[in-house]
Amino acid sequence: MRRVLVTGAASGIGEAIAARMESDGASVLAVDIDPKPDGPGEPFEADLTTREGNRAAVEAAVERFGGLDVVVANAGIQHVAPVDEFPENDWDRIISLLLTSPFLLARYAWGALREADNGRFIAIASAHALVASPYKAAYVAAKHGVVGLVKTLALEGADDGVLAMSWNGLSFTAAAEISGGAQAGRAMGMQNTLMRAAGAAVPLSLGALAAHGSWRATFLAMGVAPLAGRALLGPLVADEDRRRIERQARISARSNPSPSAPPLR
Repeated sequence: MRRVLVTGAASGIGEAIAARMESDGASVLAVDIDPKPDGPGEPFEADLTTREGNRAAVEAAVERFGGLDVVVANAGIQHVAPVDEFPENDWDRIISLLLTSPFLLARYAWGALREADNGRFIAIASAHALVASPYKAAYVAAKHGVVGLVKTLALEGADDGVLAMSWNGLSFTAAAEISGGAQAGRAMGMQNTLMRAAGAAVPLSLGALAAHGSWRATFLAMGVAPLAGRALLGPLVADEDRRRIERQARISARSNPSPSAPPLR
């Protein structure tokens, strides 16, 4: 049974991920600032904008489950405003939750993931990890940063037996709409144009993305080994580094084959 920590698990994509993983047989610690008592997984309250909150979440998962196999760093917030009006406190809060929290989760969980059988670190990023749109300075900066973090973790994990990856989908969430109002609507139209120009798919709704994201995250967590190289990292790392990760992935795949995952080519 896989032992999983999911952040931002009380709603949206995080809740869908926790529910899907639980239905697939995993033990899930559902971490949120306002956890759902009747939601999927075991609820755990933590303020992930603090070191203490991230450390407590990891320690709780290890204590309750006897170890930790998978971390899904999903928690996020949004604020939409022009750069010259963007509140400094919102910048700090978004960077803390979207970028510093994934680092801290990796920092505190790495020992447990190293000891696990094929440990996984999955960051739910965004299409904004690859391109930008206006009025979202903190969000775009944080998402670009988290992909850089994941690249680094992937290289370090190749030696430690831990596979690290990000999922870069796109969603127009209720949080963005509430925080940004009319500006959010204009930004959404512009970002859709940017995504299509970049060749990215534009999901129609948060519900659709949550369903797709939960399936993808579960697939990565439960049987990711054959996907660790070119299929996920593509051009994000140098060829030499990618080959190193692919070699580690093939070794892991041979010891833990996944019938649902395509072979590396």
